[in-house]
Amino acid sequence: MSRIGTKPVPVPGNVKVAVDTGSCTIKVEGPKGKLEFVHHADVSVNYAEADNQVVCSIPEDRRDQGRDKALWGTTRARIACMVQGVVDGYEKKLQVIGVGWNAQAQGKTLRLNVGYCHPVDLQAPEGVEFKVDGEFVSISGPDKEQVGQFAAVVRSKRPPEPYKGKGIRYVDEYVIRKVGKSMG
Repeated sequence: MSRIGTKPVPVPGNVKVAVDTGSCTIKVEGPKGKLEFVHHADVSVNYAEADNQVVCSIPEDRRDQGRDKALWGTTRARIACMVQGVVDGYEKKLQVIGVGWNAQAQGKTLRLNVGYCHPVDLQAPEGVEFKVDGEFVSISGPDKEQVGQFAAVVRSKRPPEPYKGKGIRYVDEYVIRKVGKSMG
């Protein structure tokens, strides 16, 4: 039995939740924004306003099937991430390391000068914001998936290399360094 799926998702008082069982849609609105998620039809989602919590469930006869257990836990986790996102938001921090390499914010466009003969311009998706502070880029927003995806796209433009450590990396990322060629 899925242990994550059985736990209800607590909803703070400043968050509004709307569940549409016909179209399998969940809408969560809070101080940081508004999110929408279409869940799988095999998982039923109910919002108990009296308890202020969202409960996910699957039929008793299908609780031993691996696919349904996975959908159950995943749906509950996605809803919990949505609630946390509209209340606190999510943030990823990146660091640009390299001589003469930098990042610049130009409206909703992030311009990277990372050793190519041309600057790399990246358009931030809707709902995702970024701030540039020296060599650090802070990406934030209510949607965990969009924040992580945009941070991964930025990092992919120049991933850290193992010899000198130059590149774009997450702040908490550890890059394994290699020893260069030895003269001998």
